[in-house]
Amino acid sequence: MSAPASGPGDGDERLRRWRLVLGGEGGADGTGVRLEGAEARMDGALEKLYGAGAEGGSRPGRRSGGLGDSAPTVARWLGDIRSYFPSTVVQVMQKDAIERLNLTRLLLEPEMLEAVEPDVHLVGTLLSLNRVMPDRARESARAVVRAVVRELERRLAQRTRSAVGGALDRSARVLRPRRLADVDWDRTIRANLRHYLPDQATLVPERLIGYGRRRRAVERDVVLCVDQSGSMAASVVYASVFGAVLASMRSLRTSLVVFDTAVVDLTDQLHDPVELLFGTQLGGGTDINRAVAYAQGLIARPNDTIFVLISDLYEGGAREEMLGRVAAMTAAGVQVIVLLALSDEGAPAHDHDNAAALAALGVPAFACTPDAFPDLMAAAVERRDLKEWSERARSS
Repeated sequence: MSAPASGPGDGDERLRRWRLVLGGEGGADGTGVRLEGAEARMDGALEKLYGAGAEGGSRPGRRSGGLGDSAPTVARWLGDIRSYFPSTVVQVMQKDAIERLNLTRLLLEPEMLEAVEPDVHLVGTLLSLNRVMPDRARESARAVVRAVVRELERRLAQRTRSAVGGALDRSARVLRPRRLADVDWDRTIRANLRHYLPDQATLVPERLIGYGRRRRAVERDVVLCVDQSGSMAASVVYASVFGAVLASMRSLRTSLVVFDTAVVDLTDQLHDPVELLFGTQLGGGTDINRAVAYAQGLIARPNDTIFVLISDLYEGGAREEMLGRVAAMTAAGVQVIVLLALSDEGAPAHDHDNAAALAALGVPAFACTPDAFPDLMAAAVERRDLKEWSERARSS
């Protein structure tokens, strides 16, 4: 099939785009294109971050990069990029600016916070600065966190309630009724129509479906145990939002604890995920064993409990004790889930030896995206094989 014909201006447009990608004044990029107007301003914004003079810059331009070290200057630059680029690109550029140009200190300035595009990574950075944040910046920081939480709840809350609520409804139905009086014949016949034998005018049910059990006020206990070391920032944000959503479901009793070398129970703040996030303290060491020990104390109904450990598994505490506690939980009937990350970033650097040791106990450790987490919780409610679920999720 032949390529579509190009319009007279298509070649110039492609060259201008390459010029924006490559940078370089005076034709140093080889395109010979001179940018004007809005495109020149876009190029200037890119040059300040990625130009040759910017730390870690890779564009081959001759101009000196860098945003300067004043909050007003950086705030203007942030405002510029928000007018030139879509929000997804702005979020990438903000993240790069924080890392390449060491803007962490300037994020304590209110005018900076008012100029940024709210996103999960920025929230993680702000939470890591929580202990040193001056009062005049705190309300601006809360506004950023509130905007991100509101967007995540809009995107994820209904899906989570639907998936988990549906799984609870299905699990309440008796799939192997022991008495004929317990058989729901209407559902059983409809579920087995493919086994109808026309010659005998008979239906042979492969499985019987019973009437639903009387629902208890609380069907499952959920314990979320979240590593708040610096590398887990995005996971802490997502876990807090999901914790708040799960806590809003009457059929679940949800607890949330965060840990580094100490353990903090934030369950009483699940009604307000913004306050909950400001109760975390990103950074510090890691004592998984202490956190698992605390979680064990919260478990009163092992067969009806889902325990979710979110950690990169770099253990600074007693490794063998930690593994022994997880083994004891699973033996008691607790559904244990270990997530190396709850974020869109894929599997992070993690302790492979501890992950392998957990897998040997029948507890696979894997990364999970926020979009997949509702289905994962539904699978846990129905006690499906989570190893099989994780493998299917990775291949899809």
